[in-house]
Amino acid sequence: MPDLQEFIQQLEEQNAPDSLYVSMVRQEAKALSQLLEKNPSLLKRRVFQRLCLPDRVIEFKVSWTDDQGIPQVNRGWRVQHSNVVGPYKGGLRFHPALGLSTLKALAFEQSFKNALTGLPIGGAKGGADFNPKGRSDAEIMRFCQAFMSECYAEIGPNRDIPAGDINVGNREIGYLFGQYKTLTRQFEGAITGKAGDFGGSQGRSEATGFGVIYFVEELLKSQDETLEGKVLAISGAGNVALHAALKAIQSDARVITLSNSRGLLVAENGLTEKQINWLLEQQQQLDNSLEEAAKEFDLQYEKDSKPWQKNCDIALPCATQNELNIEDLKQLKESDCLAIVEGSNMALTDEALNAIADSDLLFGPGKAANAGGVAISTLEMTQNATFSPMTFDDVDQELQRIMQAIFKRCMDNAPEDSDKPDLHKGASIAGFKILSAALLAQQG
Repeated sequence: MPDLQEFIQQLEEQNAPDSLYVSMVRQEAKALSQLLEKNPSLLKRRVFQRLCLPDRVIEFKVSWTDDQGIPQVNRGWRVQHSNVVGPYKGGLRFHPALGLSTLKALAFEQSFKNALTGLPIGGAKGGADFNPKGRSDAEIMRFCQAFMSECYAEIGPNRDIPAGDINVGNREIGYLFGQYKTLTRQFEGAITGKAGDFGGSQGRSEATGFGVIYFVEELLKSQDETLEGKVLAISGAGNVALHAALKAIQSDARVITLSNSRGLLVAENGLTEKQINWLLEQQQQLDNSLEEAAKEFDLQYEKDSKPWQKNCDIALPCATQNELNIEDLKQLKESDCLAIVEGSNMALTDEALNAIADSDLLFGPGKAANAGGVAISTLEMTQNATFSPMTFDDVDQELQRIMQAIFKRCMDNAPEDSDKPDLHKGASIAGFKILSAALLAQQG
């Protein structure tokens, strides 16, 4: 496929600083290589190339004032990658290390993820290099209002619907939506992840983490295994990690770790529902909730440690991209780990992702396993449009159905020339089929 390779090389030259984005394009091209070779018409019509580039990248300045009256400036972005299946949909994250390369990669992956859900939503991602740590509620409110003031004209319920992501939770979504409503004078489903009191969906906070566990259960079921009694090592201490831990514990698994950028919480006998609920309540109140949890419940806290150094049956990276590298993978293999399932986006480095294909480890890619959050966001959009709220149980049942359908799409499209299901390729192929069919139908 010389034309495709030439395109990727050109993309790399044009996007030299965007290593993560180019890496994601290379991963998808590799995963889709057999499908493209068997369908020369897709190559001739340059479908993959047309799906690689974002429709538009919006960059803007965010000016706001801190509590001391000092003007502050940050950069904000919205990457609207593809709307061939539906309006752009994807989260916002606030992080000081955030850059355009990360957002372009995440938006590209989001397009495949959203297509995999079978729901009519396209892919996008956005955020700012703002650090909310140590900021007061008033400062965070002013920043969110300033951010929305710069991008509100680019979003809307039938155009682009942002949601929360890293460091953007219910509080931030509330401030963002309040400013959108003030500026547009419209109460509409332009943002998801809202609180239940003003248009949010029951079960949205739990959806991504719960969905990861529902995906794990389907993966284990395909191997005649169950989650009961399995030992899970989980990274992260945010919404996804904590709710994945909670659902795993409710399914009689033993969760032995949680982590943050400063260290590792270890519970050799397994964390309890009470402890997870305490962390959920305290995560925005404490500077280091994991270290405080260790003191509160007489657990172990290890500075600068990673979960993958612990023996486990299943590893769930739920923190951030590129958090599990080749050395971590070797340690997990040595501990007879059965499966790695990504709760965070692009959790494995390229080297680890390539190596896992040649190992006995089962692998659940993030674009499939953590799609529960965006799926329930779409239910929130439906509820907003029809003014018909759903109960938590109804939402949870729909989440289980969607995750089962996603797993089946991955399995049905996984190559048959492997001893284990290659769900990474299966997810990419399934998403690409949906996106390419829509693209060709609309643009030829």
